[in-house]
Amino acid sequence: MKVPFLDLHRQYLSIAADIDAAIRSVIAESAYIGGKHVKSFEDSFAGYLEADHCIGVGNGTDALEIALAALELPDDAEVIVPANSFIATSEAVTRAGYRVVFCDALPGSHTLDLADAERRVTEKTLAIIPVHLYGRPCDMDGVMALARRHGLSVIEDCAQAHGALYRGRRVGTFGDFGCFSFYPGKNLGAYGDAGAIVTNDEELATASRMIANHGRIAKYDHRFEGRNSRLDGMQAAILSVKLTHLEKWTELRRANAETYRTLLAGADILLPQEEPEARHVYHLFVIESGRREALKEGLHREGIETGIHYPIPLPLLQAYADRFDSAGYPAASAAAGRILSLPMSAELTQEQVCHVASTLLRLQGGA
Repeated sequence: MKVPFLDLHRQYLSIAADIDAAIRSVIAESAYIGGKHVKSFEDSFAGYLEADHCIGVGNGTDALEIALAALELPDDAEVIVPANSFIATSEAVTRAGYRVVFCDALPGSHTLDLADAERRVTEKTLAIIPVHLYGRPCDMDGVMALARRHGLSVIEDCAQAHGALYRGRRVGTFGDFGCFSFYPGKNLGAYGDAGAIVTNDEELATASRMIANHGRIAKYDHRFEGRNSRLDGMQAAILSVKLTHLEKWTELRRANAETYRTLLAGADILLPQEEPEARHVYHLFVIESGRREALKEGLHREGIETGIHYPIPLPLLQAYADRFDSAGYPAASAAAGRILSLPMSAELTQEQVCHVASTLLRLQGGA
């Protein structure tokens, strides 16, 4: 049995009529940039998150960079970023003109280590970007307490955590900003690049919208030089359809995760766990094993696709060569050699989940 890591075509087939109708509507109205489809999605997504403002942008990386720019930090500001994330998180800091400071990840959860983050705070540290990695919420009580102690702005990177909850509240609504990616493979994915910024601060919302749209407040009224990063009508219409299915898809992901946990409970593998104060949305189901490469190769031979998210901690990438102490992130470095992402989606059948688990158990028992 072949098991794909993600089957987007199968997802499309399950909602094809609504998707096709949405696309036809955009074409019939020539509503390609701005317009009612974008506003409808922005309003719906803000409502879903219970946030005051949503600004659609071109992609998740732009969302982070625009949010940073809207804060108008001094040129020498430092921004703390976890070592275990996709490069977009740190790249946005540097491209916004600030200095990235990495902190280690927590063993097991892979989210940022708050104690290590606090050790790295200096008088120039003015912001922190907690990443709700793999769909698992960070300890937002701890993040916000740290921010209050040191006067830090908070930008939540929610690229993998659409619909995740911390103490009953949607992630992305705790800090100054929540930044989302709608890359096709996300839990809520477009059919191309797309992203969004959410905030409860009206001034920050206005600044973000202006930055994303050439610095203008109205047509030809440009108050400053901005950039071009807009959610287009086609992607907005598609996302509006998908948003109505997100909660159902989330519960299917969570059911698949629970099946994995039940079937793999006796294996010599570290499994992602549920936390009482949070709802994990399982963008990825990431296990840890000291025999990661053997398991990955064995699963591949059986037609089961896997991934590694992420094989190299950010401060150890060539992009940051000679800028950071390679020994300064022991937990992230140790996890990088052990983590393995199993197939995970709402479209994954129980039969497929059982096949992956049984194959993994058989491989785990091998030499």
